[in-house]
Amino acid sequence: MRSLTPFLILLRAAIAAVLPSNLPAQLESFNSFGGAEKVASKIELLPEVTGVAAGEPFHVLIKLTHPEGWHSYFKNPGYVGQPLEAGWTLPAGFTAERVAWPTPSRAESSGKTSYVYKKVVYHLFKITPPANLAAGSEVQVTAAPTWLLCSKDSCIREPRLAPPFPIHEITLPVTSAAEIDVGHAEAFEAARAMLPQALPDTLTIRASKSPESITLLLSPSSAVPDDAKIHFFDYEEVLDAQKEPVIERGEDGVRWTLARNKEAEPENPDRLSGILAVGTGGYLVEAGYGTATEPPVSFGKLLTVLGGMFLGGMILNLMPCVFPVIGIKIMGFVQQAGEDRRTILVHGLVYAVGVLVSFWVLSGMALALREGGNIDVTQGFQLQNPWVVWVLMLIMFTLAMNMFGIFEIGASATSVGSGLTHKQGMGGSFFSGVLATVVATPCSAPFLAVAIGIAFGLPPLLFLLSFTMMALGLAFPYVLLSAFPRLVQKLPRPGPWMESFKQGMAFLLFGTAGWMLWILVSFEQVGSGGMLPIVLGLTLIAIALWVYGRWCPISRTKRTRTTGYVAVLLFAFLGLASSKPPGKGLEWEAWSPEVVTEALAEGRPVFVDFTATWCATCQVNKSRAYNNEVRSLFKEHDVLALKADFTDYDPRIAKTIAGLKRAAVPVNALYLPHDDVPKITKELFGSKYMQGFIKEHLGQPGK
Repeated sequence: MRSLTPFLILLRAAIAAVLPSNLPAQLESFNSFGGAEKVASKIELLPEVTGVAAGEPFHVLIKLTHPEGWHSYFKNPGYVGQPLEAGWTLPAGFTAERVAWPTPSRAESSGKTSYVYKKVVYHLFKITPPANLAAGSEVQVTAAPTWLLCSKDSCIREPRLAPPFPIHEITLPVTSAAEIDVGHAEAFEAARAMLPQALPDTLTIRASKSPESITLLLSPSSAVPDDAKIHFFDYEEVLDAQKEPVIERGEDGVRWTLARNKEAEPENPDRLSGILAVGTGGYLVEAGYGTATEPPVSFGKLLTVLGGMFLGGMILNLMPCVFPVIGIKIMGFVQQAGEDRRTILVHGLVYAVGVLVSFWVLSGMALALREGGNIDVTQGFQLQNPWVVWVLMLIMFTLAMNMFGIFEIGASATSVGSGLTHKQGMGGSFFSGVLATVVATPCSAPFLAVAIGIAFGLPPLLFLLSFTMMALGLAFPYVLLSAFPRLVQKLPRPGPWMESFKQGMAFLLFGTAGWMLWILVSFEQVGSGGMLPIVLGLTLIAIALWVYGRWCPISRTKRTRTTGYVAVLLFAFLGLASSKPPGKGLEWEAWSPEVVTEALAEGRPVFVDFTATWCATCQVNKSRAYNNEVRSLFKEHDVLALKADFTDYDPRIAKTIAGLKRAAVPVNALYLPHDDVPKITKELFGSKYMQGFIKEHLGQPGK
């Protein structure tokens, strides 16, 4: 037990480390309003004609010139944002319609991807007058545009927070024929250059969808330049703009695939519409969904995949729990056959058949899972759930620790393989091949996991063929040595090199676990601020596995093993609790002035989050600030959490924000009973700041 003393000290330190979960507050000094009220875009309302003719449509554009580093939004903002609304006021009988949305670009705001317009953007509209206009009169067209203007870190509603909004007007005479205003010709030329064009005859687009993604097939591939950047900006937010598209160039065209937005409610779920940007050009796309087709696999790619699978099967034989069995098994064949080379070869072939049948059963089960359920396992659907990603990360991390020698699993495989030498006849050889497949998996699960991941992306026939090649790779040494038994003497002797090889392979799994960690922190509810507890949790799990490998083997005394098991459970519990994905924050109720007044009259503190879906800073606050400790403080102080949603304009919210001497969201205010002055938070904050803010104004719980 003396050897456990350092371990117990480490245990106490780990518990002390994991109990506080305060995360370092980032960017605490950030002020999203610093200078935001001074920002202003330049707006121009320009007609294309000098006069209006009865019944003849004419064009008008709204030109926005943004300050450096700021942008406005596309019809689909991508994450948060609000596009331009023209606010037309037209004479009787006139109608206005947008010609098209300009082609946007992708930009990052508060760590999220948005679809935006930078610097200068032209919004082109068609105005249609009635046919009974009297010549010689004048018509007045007015607009009161509103839009959201954002920089990388903050947003402001322009031209001002609340109405009345500035009016822009043009007055045109009614003439017998409309004439082009040459003074505005350059602006209209630039406006039309920003508009998406019709698809060229040389390019065909087909759309297909699965439960998890949407794919565009651009054909032929020669119509899409190799170095052209491709992105599809859909109108109805059916795609998840926060995910990166997968682009594959094949013989039948270029496939562009992006994950679906599960919360979208499109008006027409059977059609896809938007703008396809290819290089510097944009094209209008309006397509119905067709049947998804598997991309053909080129001969070169097929050879690469099958060769890789065969090599993976070969590598399985180098695992410490498999390699020593090879020579033993072949010598068993020799003894059974009485040195008859033909019989030895038949035994080896029957053994290989056993391996093949085993892999066919495994691959058949996997294929049934893929094809039988109404799920698309080829598109990484499992990586869209933080809990699934968390479990996969733990599996990869645990397997890596095993391969690195921290603890052992599958160590009984060698004895099982040795026992197979006592089987007699062809049936024994066949069953040996079956068991060899089962025996290999505990020690070599990482390779099988990679193989399955590759194979799941192949059509059914190639899926089965890939597993067949892996089986042939596993069986190949047995067949070769059965044909040439004397080669058994040439095999390298099992030794330290095998352990080094296994440990080297562990680094691949550590890399996979790191990739899973990167995916996990990309979820909104986790965020980069959630990385520290995850890393700490993995550290505690590593300690648990190390303790298991060091103090729990059968060679240890019962007392030592019991203490080890208790420590393993404790460290594993702390590690899992620390690394698991966090909850989704506070439960908010809808705000209204009456609810605030009523709660304060009852002596209850009220915390109001003035927010909007288009406010990126608001979303960052919600993802970082309200952890378990903050939620506990709200509960212990009986704080009523209210959300004032300013996504759509609400005059009551605008008036309240103005009363708090703020110009835009985010605004977070704590209202206290018997105190007429609300307490305002910083604009961007984390959980550490929020805990201090609550304690400062409400005191410590229970005091």
